[in-house]
Amino acid sequence: MYVSITGLRLKSVRQMPRFWWYAIRAMRQAKRAPGNILAETRTIDGVHHTLSVWENEAAMRRYLVSGAHREAMRVFPEIASGSTLGYEADTPPDWNQVHDIWLARGVPVVRRATPP
Repeated sequence: MYVSITGLRLKSVRQMPRFWWYAIRAMRQAKRAPGNILAETRTIDGVHHTLSVWENEAAMRRYLVSGAHREAMRVFPEIASGSTLGYEADTPPDWNQVHDIWLARGVPVVRRATPP
């Protein structure tokens, strides 16, 4: 299985409504995406985390570049900063481990804002 962990910090509290608009839609898409096994969110120490588990990396990548998630990625630089990581695993991490794994291994997400 392929595990994906994302952690985002909002650039300002004013971005909260916009963040949730995109986050809710992208999470709904993830839960329905072919190949998705698990999709959950938690806020830990002010970091908005997602934990998703996929049958394989290809399934995750199909989700990554489509629909609501693609829209969210386009506006991400205006809303938040953060990092993500993905890796193969036999079992998904427990939520008690997610934040520590993200801190230790997360790769910064760097994207330029693109016009709508």
